[in-house]
Amino acid sequence: MGSTVVRGEVEGTAECTGPNTFFGRTAALLQGGDESSNLDKLLMKIMIVLVFLSMTLCGIAFGYLLSSGEHVRDALSFTVVLLVASIPIAIEIVCTTTLALGSRELAKDGAIVSRLAAIEDMAGMSILCSDKTGTLTLNKMVIQQETPIYLEGETQYTILRYAAMASKWNEPPRDALDTLVHGCADLASLCDVKQTDYMPFDPTIKRTEATVVLPRGETFKVTKGAPHIILQLLDQVDFASVVAQCEKDVEALGERGIRSLAVAKTSSAGKWEMTGLLTFLDPPRPDTKATIDQARNFGVEVKMITGDHLLIAKETARQLGMGQDIRDAQMLPKLDPETKKPPADLMDHFEYVEATSGFAQVFPEHKFLIVEVLRRGGYKVRSFLPPSLPPSLSPSLPPPLLKVGQNDAPHNKT
Repeated sequence: MGSTVVRGEVEGTAECTGPNTFFGRTAALLQGGDESSNLDKLLMKIMIVLVFLSMTLCGIAFGYLLSSGEHVRDALSFTVVLLVASIPIAIEIVCTTTLALGSRELAKDGAIVSRLAAIEDMAGMSILCSDKTGTLTLNKMVIQQETPIYLEGETQYTILRYAAMASKWNEPPRDALDTLVHGCADLASLCDVKQTDYMPFDPTIKRTEATVVLPRGETFKVTKGAPHIILQLLDQVDFASVVAQCEKDVEALGERGIRSLAVAKTSSAGKWEMTGLLTFLDPPRPDTKATIDQARNFGVEVKMITGDHLLIAKETARQLGMGQDIRDAQMLPKLDPETKKPPADLMDHFEYVEATSGFAQVFPEHKFLIVEVLRRGGYKVRSFLPPSLPPSLSPSLPPPLLKVGQNDAPHNKT
């Protein structure tokens, strides 16, 4: 799920379908029960206390009437009327009306309230477990300003032009990298550049290559692709220092979860020269950090739970100030393989989950169990799953609305 075949042929074997898959088991868990909300429980407690007090006071009134000489029938009739009038049967109607007015005010701020009782649940929330892609971030790769350059005189602008030359810039982009480059490069300046030969991307070579002719007659080759593949094109003796520096930069970028695209061109002598690295990352939304800071000011702890790589999650957490204690799914609990329910030793993981800033490389069932551990530990947490859309189908999502109380496909988990 979430993968798209753009060309070629492949044979595959389906091991699980429907409720037996990771997504299916999680969906079954979320639909397993209809738990009462905090508001329902609170109203029930209030009703029980008030009914008990009413019955006690009505009993006292009934005894007083009998001792005053009233007839049993008259005393009983008065007591029954008093009991019916004292029981707060309209409390739920009043609360529903109040919440409806509150949901109307929330709607003015862009919040969609699909279940009224969720307003009170959100008000009592103490931990917010949020997905990363499309929720904390834009779900759209963006070129970063950091651009390691290895050829004198080159800039990010020129490297983007070379990367565009190594693609079919006059045609619609064929993949995510071409989309990224075409959106940032100055394509208008390439109108007089001719492309005489082009080698498209292939998984075996992991790069594209083109031969271009500039208006002044200069002909050279350009290529873009994985850094370690492009480095193999260089003369390892003449460019030993460039190779070493590039490998160091790629490693440093990888430790921060930043992806890189190498761009190279041939010199007048026909030798490949590394021009630089284009770095790109799925950046946080402009208002994400302020929202997280505001949530913390309100006493709500924010945890990131994502299926992305650990290094990418750590870099996103660093930018948002969410802490660097991001772990993978190795120490997280798993569903019981037989009952498909939370394991009996689920609470043994409570301290580990509570102390961690977030989790990466997790499956949907892990997200459910993380929320379940926190709920059983005494935190007010609601389990929500974010929508699962392949990046190719949702390259640019609008800012997420706050969906209060929607259990099937909201953007946040609370």
